[in-house]
Amino acid sequence: MDITSILYPAAAISGLGLVFGAGLGFAAQKFAVEVDEKVEMILEKLPGANCGGCGYAGCEAFANAVAEGQIEPSCCFVNDAESTKAIGSILGKEVKVLERQRAMVACRGTDENAKEKNLYYGITDCRDAALIPGGGSKSCSYGCLGLGSCVEVCVFGAMSIKDGVAVVDPEKCTACGTCVRTCPKHIIHLIPAKSTYHVNCMSEDKGKDAKSNCKVACIGCGICVRNCEAKAITMKNKVACIDNNICVDCGVCEEKCPTKAITQIKSVG
Repeated sequence: MDITSILYPAAAISGLGLVFGAGLGFAAQKFAVEVDEKVEMILEKLPGANCGGCGYAGCEAFANAVAEGQIEPSCCFVNDAESTKAIGSILGKEVKVLERQRAMVACRGTDENAKEKNLYYGITDCRDAALIPGGGSKSCSYGCLGLGSCVEVCVFGAMSIKDGVAVVDPEKCTACGTCVRTCPKHIIHLIPAKSTYHVNCMSEDKGKDAKSNCKVACIGCGICVRNCEAKAITMKNKVACIDNNICVDCGVCEEKCPTKAITQIKSVG
């Protein structure tokens, strides 16, 4: 066999490799996207949860927005105060750290408290079940469906289903708001972590019907409103609503509530 029949193709391939390599190297330099060191530094101070609670696709997108001044560092609700202040130092400005929050489920329609209208064997996703007339097994159309969609989307493991109702672990909750956006019944909302008293009902039914559907429903009697000296409680759509920024934690509302729809909860932070 003629040795040149091997050497020439090998040399040609090597030459092409060098040409393509040089071309790729030139293209990499020509079209390289400059990386903002500030963005990298900010990203290091973020939790990396990519939960979307800030409204951006992930931590990297949020870091870019912060570096460009489009959003404040404190809008990452998952981050701790120390890391948020560190981002402020990177930006060369003082950053106001927002008050810590947590999610709260405004429903105690457990298997024991809530009336069942039927045995439910349908879709096991709250969002889909809510689209079906009469979806779920409970008589109260405002309560927790208990199918666990909020549990599935919580990347921090702060949600669980106990006795047919979603429950939040306040120690694990970061107030990212994913569960709030996911719940089709809109019974999960964010409250200040220091909050002590909470109304565990969102039913807009008349008092008699609400009580018939759930033993611990708010019946809209207004006793809590009349007895709150701090004027922290109002009625909205037949449901008591506590303004946690005004509440002085006296506990009178819990004491006076005839159905125990208002309960004391563990404050955090």
